[in-house]
Amino acid sequence: MPADLPPDQPPAVPPPLPTRASPEAPAAAPPAATPATVSRIVDLEGGTIHVGGCGEGHANPERMLLKYANRHGLIAGATGTGKTVTLQTLAESLSLAGVPVFLSDVKGDLAGMALKGGADPKLVQPFADRAATIGVTLDYQSFPVTFWDVFGEKGHPVRSTPAEMGPLLLSRLLDLTPAQEGVMNIAFHVADEQGLAVLDLADLQAMLVWVGENASDLRLRYGNVSAASIGAIQRALLVLETQGGARLFGEPALELSDLMRVDASGKGVVNILAADRLMQSPRLYSTFLLWLLSELFEQLPEVGDPEKPRIAFFFDEAHLLFDGAPDALVDKVEQVARLIRSKGVSVWFISQNPADIPETVLGQVGNRVQHALRAFTAKDQKALRMAAENYRPNPDFDTAEAIQNVGTGEAVTSFLQPKGVPGIVQRTLVRPPLSQLGAIADAERARIVGASALGLKYDKALDRESAREMLVARATEAADAGAAGHARGSDARRGGDGRATDGRGEDDLFRMDEGRGRRDRGGFDDDDRADDGPDRGEPERHTRGRRYRADEEDGYATPRTRRGAAPARRSQSDSIATAFGKSLARQIGTKAGQALVRGVLGSWSRGR
Repeated sequence: MPADLPPDQPPAVPPPLPTRASPEAPAAAPPAATPATVSRIVDLEGGTIHVGGCGEGHANPERMLLKYANRHGLIAGATGTGKTVTLQTLAESLSLAGVPVFLSDVKGDLAGMALKGGADPKLVQPFADRAATIGVTLDYQSFPVTFWDVFGEKGHPVRSTPAEMGPLLLSRLLDLTPAQEGVMNIAFHVADEQGLAVLDLADLQAMLVWVGENASDLRLRYGNVSAASIGAIQRALLVLETQGGARLFGEPALELSDLMRVDASGKGVVNILAADRLMQSPRLYSTFLLWLLSELFEQLPEVGDPEKPRIAFFFDEAHLLFDGAPDALVDKVEQVARLIRSKGVSVWFISQNPADIPETVLGQVGNRVQHALRAFTAKDQKALRMAAENYRPNPDFDTAEAIQNVGTGEAVTSFLQPKGVPGIVQRTLVRPPLSQLGAIADAERARIVGASALGLKYDKALDRESAREMLVARATEAADAGAAGHARGSDARRGGDGRATDGRGEDDLFRMDEGRGRRDRGGFDDDDRADDGPDRGEPERHTRGRRYRADEEDGYATPRTRRGAAPARRSQSDSIATAFGKSLARQIGTKAGQALVRGVLGSWSRGR
């Protein structure tokens, strides 16, 4: 016992030994799923989105920079590998960052974003384990959703006008030949010149009818307009109308500002296009998406490199955009993909294989999520190697082998790093979604659609005066003017009491005056009539067949013989001689006749 302590005082209790929880304890590597490692899904200050976990045990966060999200993206993989879940999680993250989203729901299972997740007991524990593995918390929540449908059955109607879509996309939609596409361009050009608004399918059909009726007048300026081309286009429009495609055309047309909205909480509105029925007409589906992309390119202003995209588009079944597309259309898509990033638009293509996307378009994609690819054939193995070559190699694993072996919910990813440098490829476990995974009931969808304020704007179609009504009005006006002019002409030829003033009827241009001689009326004078005799019963010549001659007294020439003499009586022998002469003349025109003439002339020449 120390000497300085009084004898009745107990010894001091030594301080406790340091533990792991004590601040003095040495730092130890905690497990990946402890709360200390939990990160936010969206970090607006850092400008990142937590996509999932990568590295050893998927403990390291794999993030995408919001600043480079407008460099477009690709989600690829075989059926059942998790592409839809990845699409949903990325759409949720962008919505949380305040970015409006437009996506096409091909299978109907993206509608669950309108409801809070965690309702399916079979998914609660697997999703919780995955979230703990990658270091995020599952804050289940719903997202602001607006449903759209071209057919107006599962959402607000989506309409465009033929004038907005243009002849190029319409020609692809109708699968027209180059000659028929030229006729379509003529119809649109004439409509612009004449101030005729082509707002729906009926307007376009009326314009084609007008072009066909005035083809002779348009030919010298625009080239040949064949009735066959007009008929082929009209038949294609009829097929489109039968398939329900006519509902795409009309007013009110979709305004892009209604797709770029943010709700009161700051979340970007998720616009979901019901595409399950639309997919039955692949050309209609792809043409609509291409039109939407081109409208964004033409209308949005330049913003340079924003801190986050202004809107993000996810095009599922992206191979339909390019199947059978002409080179001019592929070039247009490439141009839009290359230039639209400076307008703050992020475009994501979703397809089973990266080879479905043209190389020129794929070269514009900076962010890639590759789910498993199956390589059962030599062609599949070649596609697998080509897909692996698109990534920056990682020394820890073989990229081609990883693409073939990743499991469901896992993907090979690469996102752009600072300064736009492609990131090293990683094996990433994608985070689970916060909203409901799967479809929703029809009653729930109808409730959401009915509560949307956009229904007052789009649900009821408008039919204002356009090309069809204008052309009908012009035709009616022309017909009325013609009838009025005809009536005025008839009144001028009649007196005030309604009787003819000069003894002529309505066809007075072809009738002769009553005081003219028999030569004028019948083509024969009295002497000719006397020579022939009344017993021949020869009919009087019809005056309407006479040719106009300026040197005649009344302006009409009297039928005469070649030398100007009156026609003489013809005998039977004259008729036979005339027939023989005509036959001989025809024979001389043939090869045999020419040979006969040469032989006769040759004999006569030798005889001399």
